[in-house]
Amino acid sequence: MEDKLSIWGLVVNASFVVQLVMLMLLLASFLSWVMIFQRRQVLRRAQSTLRDFEDRFWSGIDLSHLYREVTTAPDQACGAENIFRSGLKEFTRLTKQPGVDPDVVMNGVQRSMRVSLMREEERLERHLPFLATVGSTSPYIGLFGTVWGIMNAFRGLANVHQATLASVAPGISEALVATAMGLFAAIPAVIAYNRFSAKSEWLLNSYETFADEFASILYRRVHAA
Repeated sequence: MEDKLSIWGLVVNASFVVQLVMLMLLLASFLSWVMIFQRRQVLRRAQSTLRDFEDRFWSGIDLSHLYREVTTAPDQACGAENIFRSGLKEFTRLTKQPGVDPDVVMNGVQRSMRVSLMREEERLERHLPFLATVGSTSPYIGLFGTVWGIMNAFRGLANVHQATLASVAPGISEALVATAMGLFAAIPAVIAYNRFSAKSEWLLNSYETFADEFASILYRRVHAA
């Protein structure tokens, strides 16, 4: 009896539907942890490269020299660098055209940087919807397994002459394991989603601030010319 009420015994002796629910939750939890570690590495890398690039940008280095450096050895993980590279590339291309209107130049530069910013947003928020889905649906999937297990436990009472706690304990226990697995999959996913969403929003705000400051520098340069 004790072996049947162990965690492994409850999983092995559970009904097929409850086992299927447990397998789905286990797979969802595994994929969530893979994405959590992957997103954590991406966001940490993006934050460190942003800090390093801003230090180089505001160090007084010539923008043309900095552009040659980031073009020769580009770092795709640095969102600010990607925005800088696309903006200055468009600025150089448009200013080479004779008689071009400065406002046309700035519109082209801002449009190019907006495209880069949208790409960074897509990169930073990748896999976050999956974490949100796991966090919001796993408890209900586990609850479905719980309801199914309890239903089977009470259906089993029809086959016994005397209803005792021992006769329904295995079915109810396996049902509660499904609930526990649903929470085990959901809680880390919700925590990770909230944390990564906040960090992604902070990075995107930093990219937008950098793009505005860079556009101001180019605005002064094109009008001075």
